[in-house]
Amino acid sequence: MVRVNAPDPLAPLTELPGVAEAVARARDAVVAVHNHPANGRQGWPAGAAEAGIRAARASAALDGAPLDSPDTVTDPVLAGAVRIAEESGRLLGAWRTSPSQALARLHVLAAADLVAADRHHAELGRPRSGPGLADRLALLAGLLTGGTRAPAPVLAAVVHGELLALAPFGSANGVVARAASRLTAVAAGLDPRGLTVPEVGHLRRAAEYRAAAEGFATGGADGVGAWILHCCAQWEAGAREATAMADARS
Repeated sequence: MVRVNAPDPLAPLTELPGVAEAVARARDAVVAVHNHPANGRQGWPAGAAEAGIRAARASAALDGAPLDSPDTVTDPVLAGAVRIAEESGRLLGAWRTSPSQALARLHVLAAADLVAADRHHAELGRPRSGPGLADRLALLAGLLTGGTRAPAPVLAAVVHGELLALAPFGSANGVVARAASRLTAVAAGLDPRGLTVPEVGHLRRAAEYRAAAEGFATGGADGVGAWILHCCAQWEAGAREATAMADARS
């Protein structure tokens, strides 16, 4: 998927058909959410908190958790997604400078209730062994720490797609991949306050989401392009969701 020897490995992706236009639409939609009066200086923390929980519920539902669950979280997949939402602000600095460490922490949070207690030390936060996996994760970390000038929506889509394709951990890879994409969007300036909920769009178009992710994993230009377009469209959908949330608080 990524041309390792290219000066900017993601540069070719920005030239795929429709990507530039999709990126522009995604950016405009998210900017509009940030400019909503309810998301001003005093109001945006409430919007970000609500967005984080909605994102966690949608992400967990994509991996089989019940969407309409009580306030007391008992599903282990949802519990992990909620833990990530609660700690994401504290992970942002590490995501910018030490993404491999932050990725390990995401898995610890996501999978704590999915791994037997006597296996926590051996499995939580530890990528599995596999041909080329360490190299792919290192390349991804390099992209996140200045190795590309690709637009933030493209970078977030690549992080999301690569982690789904690589499935680096023994559990909770979907929740981790979507959380990593969300952190990337915040860190790269697409959604700096975390107000948008693309996860809801992925859930509502779950079949398309899974098909697009499979296309990305093949590494072909058509599949990669379709995945980026899908992800950009869900930033637009997530912005509409966030606008409705902001309207309700106005």
